[in-house]
Amino acid sequence: MSAAEVVATYLVESYLPLEDAAEVIAGEQSTGTFVAVARETAELRSRFAARVLEVAELPPTGHGDLPGVIRPPGARRRSGRVRIAFGLDNFGPSLPNLLAAVAGNLFELRQLAGIRLLDLDLPSVFADRYPGPRFGVTGTREVLSRPDGVLLGTIVKPSIGLPVEELRIVVRELAEAGIDFIKDDELMGNPPHSPLADRVAVVTEELDKIAARTGRRPMYAFNITDDLDRMAANHDLVRAAGGTCVMVCVNLVGLAGLAWLRERCELPIHGHRAMTGVFTRAPGLGIDFVAWSKLARLAGADHLHTNGLSNKFYETDEEVLRSITAVRQPLLGGYETLPVLSSGQWAGLAPETYRRTGTPDLLVLAGGGIHGHPDGPGAGVTAMRAAWQCAVEGGDLDAAAQAEPALRRAIETFGAIRA
Repeated sequence: MSAAEVVATYLVESYLPLEDAAEVIAGEQSTGTFVAVARETAELRSRFAARVLEVAELPPTGHGDLPGVIRPPGARRRSGRVRIAFGLDNFGPSLPNLLAAVAGNLFELRQLAGIRLLDLDLPSVFADRYPGPRFGVTGTREVLSRPDGVLLGTIVKPSIGLPVEELRIVVRELAEAGIDFIKDDELMGNPPHSPLADRVAVVTEELDKIAARTGRRPMYAFNITDDLDRMAANHDLVRAAGGTCVMVCVNLVGLAGLAWLRERCELPIHGHRAMTGVFTRAPGLGIDFVAWSKLARLAGADHLHTNGLSNKFYETDEEVLRSITAVRQPLLGGYETLPVLSSGQWAGLAPETYRRTGTPDLLVLAGGGIHGHPDGPGAGVTAMRAAWQCAVEGGDLDAAAQAEPALRRAIETFGAIRA
């Protein structure tokens, strides 16, 4: 890859020869259109036209056709991995304009029966433009005074509708049980029934009391997702109250919005992946999590949701592990981001999760797996902590459950539900 270009890797499916389909993408996304035009000179194409680097045919995927695809009579549907180079002169080190090139109109091309952006190789000039996470794994651990071990957290439940004084009680119980991290649900922004300012006042006051009494202060991620002017004010509100983290739904504010916040933000940014399924769920269309996560890290996400094993959503364990690996993979020499495991997590998943990820640099969030514990959220935290300690130390979970009643009750309760 040249230092002056971006290389995009696609899964391409077409009834045309794959080489022809690849050239259609390269032309549509750079200098060309459906017909030759007078001023598309050889010199202009030489400088600005995207270049097809590689076309590798793959076995049939079995994916359905996209609507409106061109299907010549008798043509065979082909699938392949295609790599295309886009000159940096076409868009510069700009995430929005990069996306216009590598993921713009190509999803609408009738020549394609399927198209998915799998990965991006980016030149170092993007590192000059986008500083990425300010805190990452190391900085988050420093804020929490937790230099090692898996970080355990939860989401406030019920997701919406909880009066702020009940939120105070929930936060108190979780903090006293030794949880590391609590966050607003992505559905909880700044609603009339529970304004952000009221939540910030109550939560920070309660966490200050806990810290004074125990010496431990969990990180609370307040959801500040909003229009840009409000998002900046929301961040300032949290910072002024002594908050230690803000949460942003990356897709809802956009990569440019996240990067804009990163320039102004003095707190860790918890990057939520809400709406990512629009890009990732259909295997023959959209943007793969590997490519999407690189862009979110560049834009400044200190934490990034990957889902967890045995999750309640659509992803397989193999897909989740691939996402975790992608977030942990060095990018342009850095961009350290903390993977966030969520969705249906509970204590019994700790041994397998640790065995398959092989790292304690994880933030594991259990919503129902903590709040749904039969002895209350505090016992849910205790069960999670005991399970993860057992997993990291290589112990037997059943033996650990005999020694810790909260863990035993969690296994009895959630093991039956998830069986």
